[in-house]
Amino acid sequence: MSQLKGLKHFYIPDEQSIYLLSHADAKKLKNWVNLCISQLEGVGYSGIKLLGKGAFGFAFAGNAPSGESRVFKFSRITLPQHVQDRLEEEAFMLSHVNHEFVPRFIEYQQIRKQSILVMGRAPGEDLEKVSLKTGPLPPRIIVKIAVQMGELLSSFRQYSENGEIKPIVHGDIKPSNLVWDAANESVGLIDWGSSVFAQTDINGQYVGNNVMDLMSGELHQTNARLGDVYFIGEEQLNGALSSPRFDEQGLASTLYALASGQSCRYGSKVITPQSLGLPKMLANILEYMLSEDPVKRRQGGDYLFNHLHVLKNTVFTKDKPAQYIPLIPTWLTHTLNADIETVVYSSRKSYLRQQARLSDSLDEKEVEELRYIDDAQFDRYYKNYLQGMGDTEKAFVSAISRLGRYPVVGGMAVRWEPEGIYVDSSLNLYDETLKTAFDLSVNNVINLARAIHKPAVFKCCMFNAKNTLHIERNSEEEDFMPADGLLIPYELSRVSAHKDESRTHSYFEDGDDPDELLKLPQDIIETIVQLNSIHHTGCIIFEALPKHLKIHNYYTLLDHSQEERFKALLALLVQQIPKIKGLGISGFMKLPYKDTRFFEHKAKLPEKYYPRNPKAVIEEKTQNV
Repeated sequence: MSQLKGLKHFYIPDEQSIYLLSHADAKKLKNWVNLCISQLEGVGYSGIKLLGKGAFGFAFAGNAPSGESRVFKFSRITLPQHVQDRLEEEAFMLSHVNHEFVPRFIEYQQIRKQSILVMGRAPGEDLEKVSLKTGPLPPRIIVKIAVQMGELLSSFRQYSENGEIKPIVHGDIKPSNLVWDAANESVGLIDWGSSVFAQTDINGQYVGNNVMDLMSGELHQTNARLGDVYFIGEEQLNGALSSPRFDEQGLASTLYALASGQSCRYGSKVITPQSLGLPKMLANILEYMLSEDPVKRRQGGDYLFNHLHVLKNTVFTKDKPAQYIPLIPTWLTHTLNADIETVVYSSRKSYLRQQARLSDSLDEKEVEELRYIDDAQFDRYYKNYLQGMGDTEKAFVSAISRLGRYPVVGGMAVRWEPEGIYVDSSLNLYDETLKTAFDLSVNNVINLARAIHKPAVFKCCMFNAKNTLHIERNSEEEDFMPADGLLIPYELSRVSAHKDESRTHSYFEDGDDPDELLKLPQDIIETIVQLNSIHHTGCIIFEALPKHLKIHNYYTLLDHSQEERFKALLALLVQQIPKIKGLGISGFMKLPYKDTRFFEHKAKLPEKYYPRNPKAVIEEKTQNV
């Protein structure tokens, strides 16, 4: 059991793709989704489709008999009852909100034992998806979102019931919880699962008019939900009493992430708010709101709410596409109807332990406990997951994960040395329309890496989960037996290349990786060595669970003259699968060229602001033409 416990999983995807589940688990999930759809159709809704899934539940969209769009939220039935009950609490909180920027509460109902929250549907697309498509949002849009959200949060602070002020805290403001209606340029705040009534006001004074409230033991224990650790502020993360300040912190994180093209708040010391081309006033507000100093954070928040009218009247010219220079090459792969669901397997937890040891912020027991963070679905919500890591390191890990949100395959290796960083990479994007946004996300990875000085190595593989091969067995005593006809797929490069200047990487280290718990049989190692003598790029990762073997793979053959030998060696690998014993993960990746890029360390990006008078700048440029 100790070996199994240690497997929990060092190299796990950010969210478990259905294509990585065992056949039985995938079938269970599909059956449950179909059951939800049939239940909704049974009570008169139509056009039902799965919107998304999170740690606590699933969301569906559909139409009411009247034709209006609806969102239906189900809690995961596998969760403890007290966690499932949070859906009713979410319904209760949402029922108190009546604002144009919040889709309205419709009803909370139960079909058999399944609870369902029914809400209006905000038109548009969530801002995390918008950000992934476009990269950093234009300054004009960032200011518009800041003003609308500022007005919304102001109304939450003033909410009252029976003459008593009861500020509402959403508790989980982040890009994916803001839906953007591009046609009307307006936001919709969704997902109220972390919302509560505030225990204190913006000045830290207890909320409540009567003595019994103030004497209540509840004021000595926070009622706050955790929210997303990549966006919530320090007070919420550390269990302070709930306050409207939580949401202003979430807003600051969200504005910063959207303006910089990131998926977290932690990069602000390197990719500073002043470097994002924002109006100087908003850049300075965000710098204060994201400060480590709690006094500055409050000052920044107060300034924002007191100057919303100034931001509202800021003058902008027409939005311009981002100007940038790619720091490392990325490639476009033109494949018709490419259906990619990228998964990143990286050394992020190994890297976390490495950083924790270097910083001496965790003792050995705590470092060891990091091995046993279980349940991939909750990994993102685990409060202590990123403790012991500096903010820039957290931002770097998040930036790597963001790359996996694109249809991309390949790998990256970053090595930190005293003089700078060395980067090997092979990143192949399968959607030309996303090239600019993807390049800018890669630039963020490099800029964050340059600001880190501790010696370390970080490697990641990106593969298409839909190509993962699955072999199942009834017990650990049996061998993994591949089905007849099982093949490891590969692609041919557009042009054959004979010259091979690449070097072989193990999955995470050149040589044995102590964290790779699966020891591969020597026959398989020898076959991989022979494969590596052929000019190709890609990865193969063996992940052995007690009854389930996953073979993650991505191969592109560069030397077409070697195709028959390459195909034969892949077939030999399949034949050798029954020799795999033990549990764990092991694998290898090969980058196509020995074209290591070097970058000197750089603490932060230079300042860049939106022009104070943009129209005058345009006129001046016109006169100089």
